[in-house]
Amino acid sequence: MGSVALVHGWGGSFATTWQRSGLTALLEDGGKEVVGVDLLGHGAAPKPHDPEAYNDLTARVFDAIDAASPDEPIEAVGFSLGAITLLRAAIARPDRFSRLVLAGIGKNVIERDQEGATRIVEGLESVIESGEATPAVLADMDHTARLFVQYAQQPDNDIVALAAVMRRASAGELDATLCSAVTCPVLIVVGDQDFVHPADELASWFPQGQCETLRNVDHFATPEAFGFFDATLEFLDAI
Repeated sequence: MGSVALVHGWGGSFATTWQRSGLTALLEDGGKEVVGVDLLGHGAAPKPHDPEAYNDLTARVFDAIDAASPDEPIEAVGFSLGAITLLRAAIARPDRFSRLVLAGIGKNVIERDQEGATRIVEGLESVIESGEATPAVLADMDHTARLFVQYAQQPDNDIVALAAVMRRASAGELDATLCSAVTCPVLIVVGDQDFVHPADELASWFPQGQCETLRNVDHFATPEAFGFFDATLEFLDAI
């Protein structure tokens, strides 16, 4: 049935995003060989504090998939930062991917919210300075920044490294021309309560793109939503 790589989002890891949710077990029950990826700064990967270390996040993706499936293209699932990283990887080497599920991305790819990203970084830095995410510190943040800061509090996370990931240099804007190089089937999955919703225009950038919108699902709930599981397993023919 082939291999499928799983790439978590910012602040997550292979263990906390995919193993804990049970998606890995479901894929394995469907005959898939799961390839886990921890992005730099996350999980079991090194956690440098220099933002420049994160300028190319695709390296660990390619290391993992080239080791697991050196001769055949691979299916892959990514959430949020992991989805954007997979997208950049597929643009660079479209021959390495046979199917892509990109969750938790949408209008943020088309028009980057730089002000929102700055507020998230400022929120992280305020926690670093205070030493903990106290109610008083959280109260000074907007809703999205507060969500990211709270998500960063997961066990074994290095909040300084996570702030460095957020401060990394831009890898360049993505557009329809670049995405048209990704010729494999692509499924975009986004919750209708996600700050990146809608994703229909992004899906239209791919020659074989489609979009699945999950009802009453926000950003960080996406990789644990039953609708996400159903859409992903059906798309990867793992049910």
